Amino acid sequence: MIKIRNMSVTYGNKKVLSINDEIEIKDKERIGIIGSNGAGKTTLVNAILGLAPYKGIIETDITHNKIAVHMQFNNYTNNMKIRHIIEMICNTKIEKDKKLQELIEFFEFKESVNKRFQNLSGGQKQRLTLILVMYQEVPLVFFDEVTTGLDFVTREKLINKIEKWYKGKDTTICMISHYYDELENLVDKLLILEKGEVVAFDYTEELFKKFCGENLIILENNEKNRNITEGFNKILSPENSIALSSKGKDEELIIVNKLIKNNVDFKRTNKDIELISINAKAKYFERETYYEF
Repeated sequence: MIKIRNMSVTYGNKKVLSINDEIEIKDKERIGIIGSNGAGKTTLVNAILGLAPYKGIIETDITHNKIAVHMQFNNYTNNMKIRHIIEMICNTKIEKDKKLQELIEFFEFKESVNKRFQNLSGGQKQRLTLILVMYQEVPLVFFDEVTTGLDFVTREKLINKIEKWYKGKDTTICMISHYYDELENLVDKLLILEKGEVVAFDYTEELFKKFCGENLIILENNEKNRNITEGFNKILSPENSIALSSKGKDEELIIVNKLIKNNVDFKRTNKDIELISINAKAKYFERETYYEF
């Protein structure tokens, strides 16, 4: 579908994105694109769409009109009715288009159709944009920070809607997000960017094994737990947690039995995207900033 190699984007004297080793986006894949602000996530999408000048190679067998894009900020005329926005952009009438009706129903948007854009909430504006993007029958869709600025409940509902709508479909999805939990059940590959460079790109399960181990035990970071876990293998984690990595079931059982014996609450995981990202970046930039426990 898309192959990128030896590609860079420069603004003025500053290189904002550099991809040396080949990255390939294949048919039917679900890819999460993550990284800090300014990591190059949106720049990558713009380069693929031809909206950002670049040097290097981007090979694709699909034209730009076969790519749908949800950008982070979308604005329409404030006093225009939503019905007219939808019908103008989709070039159809709602009453005559079953798919459009299905999407409006699917997003529980029927009551908003006759409102004006200025009267929509943040969540309703995102639903509108999602309807316009998902209406398009294209092989590749980019979602750029689709839930930015929304509360947790609204974010969760929208992500569940996207996941449900595309389930079983052949559409390739690239989801840009800084909310790691949004990607857990939606994507099977990760592209991690930082400072305009590719930190890692592979299937999520492979990246987890590479940077986190076979599985992780997560518990609260407090003095009691730091003492109990002394000597166990720890990896980088947010400051409020301790992440213990084990190489196999025997080692995991030793950890779990000790935690149970000491009445410590914990959770077990083998797909934590946030921890993959933290440890992949640390290894890539050769930082020795492991937390002292």
